[in-house]
Amino acid sequence: MPATFTQQFDTPKYKGSVSFSTGLFIDGKFVDGSDNTTIDVINPTNGKVITSISEGTAKDVDIAVDVAQKAFDTVWGLNASGSQRSNILWKLAQVMESHHKELAALEALDNGKTFGWAYGTDVTFSINVIKYFAGWADKITGQTIETDERKLIYTRHEPIGVVGQIIPWNFPLLMWAWKIAPALATGNTIVLKPSEFTPLTAIYMCNLLNEAGVPPGVVNIVTGYGNTVGAAISSHMKIQKVAFTGSTLVGRKIMEAAAKSNLKTVTLELGGKSPNIIFDDADLDKAVDWAAHGIFWNHGQACCAGSRIFVQAGIYDKFLEKFTAKAKSIRIGDPFGENIDQGPQVSQIQYDRIMGYIDSGRQEGAKVHVGGERHGTEGYFIQPTIFTDVKPEMKIVQEEIFGPVGVVIKFEDEADVIRQANDTVYGLAAAVFTQNLNRAIETAHKLQAGTAWVNCVNQLHAQVPFGGYKQSGIGRELGEYALSNYTNVKAVHINLQHTV
Repeated sequence: MPATFTQQFDTPKYKGSVSFSTGLFIDGKFVDGSDNTTIDVINPTNGKVITSISEGTAKDVDIAVDVAQKAFDTVWGLNASGSQRSNILWKLAQVMESHHKELAALEALDNGKTFGWAYGTDVTFSINVIKYFAGWADKITGQTIETDERKLIYTRHEPIGVVGQIIPWNFPLLMWAWKIAPALATGNTIVLKPSEFTPLTAIYMCNLLNEAGVPPGVVNIVTGYGNTVGAAISSHMKIQKVAFTGSTLVGRKIMEAAAKSNLKTVTLELGGKSPNIIFDDADLDKAVDWAAHGIFWNHGQACCAGSRIFVQAGIYDKFLEKFTAKAKSIRIGDPFGENIDQGPQVSQIQYDRIMGYIDSGRQEGAKVHVGGERHGTEGYFIQPTIFTDVKPEMKIVQEEIFGPVGVVIKFEDEADVIRQANDTVYGLAAAVFTQNLNRAIETAHKLQAGTAWVNCVNQLHAQVPFGGYKQSGIGRELGEYALSNYTNVKAVHINLQHTV
């Protein structure tokens, strides 16, 4: 039998406890992995083991897929009405609300984000996403298409079947909600792999799925490594669709595996190197606050982070002065501590990667204007870091760092900044700060990105689509657009004349 994880929280932010199984979740039950091996989950605040979870294998993926297919054929798919699916999703949101603090505490413990952000953003937004797609479940409709009076033709949007989903470690619960909500609303069954770095909220949610009345086998969670469980999901012949959020490098591997197996449909939400453009007529203080939020939110571990900050020459010095003060004011420490803005990076691997980029920036001649060092003596804390005097070809300008590291770049005019902003293989998001409405709209339209924010940044809503251009991905999450990721369109022709 899988082990049970129990954690007592006694912090200024949360006092309480959680207890749950750490097994794989297949057919509504917790089970050990086929090889009876485990994976250690590490606390990024101190580098110590929190607990161990069951390690899944390709064999466990096979078992989960068969279970999911049976559930699709018998209790879900075309056998559960839209209103039934809607009611279950709505109940799931209510159950999550009753466990709001526990989910936030687990997210802070496992990921390192502050309890306040986890509570106010990650858990709240996750619940809103579940509610939003609960509203769509009984509104999946096709069209009647006119040809002539001899035929009746209509379309149906049918669930695909068993879908595979692979989610990242930066927003573990939120990405879980982004993936499962539209898939369940449209009638699919799921085999999902959370990140081995941050699996705790996904595992905890399994009990809540049961409490909400999600039938056994409809959602299956197989914890494990990307090169085993992730690869098995991507190449599985009985999985007809895979959705992934993560790095562009891994996204390529998933797309290749999907193509080589059964040409399964793929949606990918990948990396970014988002430009944040601040014109000289912007409200400077607000632009500084938003720029800090753009790059330092979630410790810089956001695919849409505004990591390239372009500032027009006329306000460059004033902006840099205020932005410097803002960066230095960020309070780093225990995610459960009082008045803490930034916790640790998620893992030793990620810490080393970010510090490697900081070293690269120094070696290539950029100036570390603020930060650039470790914070404290234990855990994976990195100071908020600002580079200046950068050149377009530098790695810190071109490559996604995924940490609290931004570059500030001076520009002269609109043509100059549009050229620089679009000089990237990515195209996930962009931001524009100006008080000139025409300039804002014209610039937003010229930026090659799936999202363009004006006088704000990193603003996401359940009803608004999110996804990228270029190497930032394929398809869209959230909003009505996400439903198309999980349905097949069938055209039905009915001959009314009984003649050829």
